[in-house]
Amino acid sequence: MMYSQKIQNLSESATIAISTLASELKAKGRDILSFSAGEPDFDTPQVIKDEAIRALNSGFTKYTAVAGILELREAIVKKLKKDNGLSYTPRQVLVSNGAKQSLFNIFQALIDNGDEVIIPAPYWVTYPELVVYSGGKPVFISTDESTHFKITAKQLKNTITPKTKILVLTTPSNPTGMVYTKAELTEIAEVLKDTKIWVVSDEMYEKLVYGVDFTSVASISDDMMKRTITVNGLSKAVAMTGWRMGYLASVDDKLIKMMDNLQSQCTSNINSITQKASIMALNGDADNDIEMMRDAFEKRRDLGCELINNIGGLSVQKPQGAFYLFINIKGVNKFGGDSMKFCSELLSKEGAALVPGSAFGMEGYVRFSFACSAEQIIEGMKRIERFVRG
Repeated sequence: MMYSQKIQNLSESATIAISTLASELKAKGRDILSFSAGEPDFDTPQVIKDEAIRALNSGFTKYTAVAGILELREAIVKKLKKDNGLSYTPRQVLVSNGAKQSLFNIFQALIDNGDEVIIPAPYWVTYPELVVYSGGKPVFISTDESTHFKITAKQLKNTITPKTKILVLTTPSNPTGMVYTKAELTEIAEVLKDTKIWVVSDEMYEKLVYGVDFTSVASISDDMMKRTITVNGLSKAVAMTGWRMGYLASVDDKLIKMMDNLQSQCTSNINSITQKASIMALNGDADNDIEMMRDAFEKRRDLGCELINNIGGLSVQKPQGAFYLFINIKGVNKFGGDSMKFCSELLSKEGAALVPGSAFGMEGYVRFSFACSAEQIIEGMKRIERFVRG
């Protein structure tokens, strides 16, 4: 049997692989604490679940428009205007089965063989995989703690070539939790002027920010509005991971239509019940629940940072958003910065699952998700400290 080369080149998500291994060990009776998954531990707000039940009981169980029902796209348009200062029409919005499908649609619609896609590192594991699968070439810009893991306008300018097609920006970042300021985005926008480079702005964690202002990339200027495809969803901030609701928006009507055509031949519309329930979250009915979760995550962030920075050999910059600690392990000499070895031995010896920084394109670091209780964070840090000192 012969398989396509591109499917053979596609790797399993490292975060899912670690979570799966942790689950397998737990099933065998091991005492495992997993800090690897990017999933809130909170339940979906009750008002959203109630709306789903109403939709189900009313018989709203049929096919819908591929891009999503009009009522949902109108709610997204209102949200983008109110929260982000972005003006779209419902026909400029495409609802997909999570932000992953939104990204898949984008890369499939824009990338030709050999096109270059600039991706700041560290990066979410899915970006380069989808770029390669679409025939593109990921071009990474390395960052470090001196810039809080954010690229500079100068780095971007020096990386652009005639083959550059797309720049991917993630704010707040997964895995570092860092947030681009309006000034930083303005400098990046200046570099992109007079180019034909698209910007894919992944803003999935926008509601989970701590003590900083969030700026949507497309809001920087009219030029950025034209070139930016905004990607968002309800998985993280509203604890709706299993509902599979993501969306994208672009003022390029033709691009939206082409991606709609692609999705129509792939999955068609997302779950009809999810669409009805999502309207409640977008309209603000769950805002109190969202703020409760954000506040809890902020407290957990502070706790995790304090504990990590008290462990010799480890350190972490306090993230400004999301729910991850990107921990520097370079001071633990016995591992030489090998993040996979660190995570493998930690899981084996202490039963704590973290994700190696190598999965995000940056050695010397590991990712710890604090989307769990304070008690679990404290116990996890105890295990990490024993492991490091041992």
